[in-house]
Amino acid sequence: MEVLKQIEIIRFEDGERVQKGDVVILESRVNFFLNGEKIISTMCIPQNQEAHMVGFLLSEGVIDGIEDVKSIQVDESGLAVRMEARINEGNLKNLYKEKTLVSGCGGGVTGNVENAVEVDFNTSDLKVKGEWVLSHVKRFYQESELYLQTGCVHKAMLLFSDDSSLVSEDIGRHNAIDKVCGMARMQGKDPNEGILIVSGRLSSEMVTKAVMHHIPIVISRTAPTFLGVQTAQKHGITLCGFARGKNMNLYTHTSRIL
Repeated sequence: MEVLKQIEIIRFEDGERVQKGDVVILESRVNFFLNGEKIISTMCIPQNQEAHMVGFLLSEGVIDGIEDVKSIQVDESGLAVRMEARINEGNLKNLYKEKTLVSGCGGGVTGNVENAVEVDFNTSDLKVKGEWVLSHVKRFYQESELYLQTGCVHKAMLLFSDDSSLVSEDIGRHNAIDKVCGMARMQGKDPNEGILIVSGRLSSEMVTKAVMHHIPIVISRTAPTFLGVQTAQKHGITLCGFARGKNMNLYTHTSRIL
């Protein structure tokens, strides 16, 4: 589905008004249907819609794994995703009950506020060299296709020790994380063996998504919030912020970064 739109603008340039062509991102409302019932609508870039729904439901604990998904398909319009799955009814009800508007851009909603869904402490023994991580953070920003074209998206990458990676971009940071984690599960990759690199701040709901997907290391070029740090500490997540050039701040469970 086309996600870029061409428009005409007036650019104020060196004291002059100049007419130019520009490119903007397509923002659409995509509806998620689960077992025949609409459960939520999300404002997002209409691409990787199946992965988005899988990742979102895993983030909320509504499904426990990709094996719970019986079928999934996107309508021809690209604006509806329909899934048949074995679900956790209690966590689905919690999503309807809480509906907390998160601090991530794009107006995301979660029912997993303050870790309402119980998750085991992350005991991953994954260890990586700091220099290796920072080299990939640099590449992460250099290879953001939609951002370079529009300046209007966030990005998430799951990076694995063999240098393979999965990438997604969206108007919402939370959407980008759901999409890339959904991609991993649908391709048979385990997020527990990867590192999550994200654009934007590490607020609590971003860290909670890493908790729900059992990702041991989370990295951003910008800052965490205090609740984000607390969430990472409580659940065994290595949280790294201000990853720029040759430097980064290690906030929690620092032994995974060598």
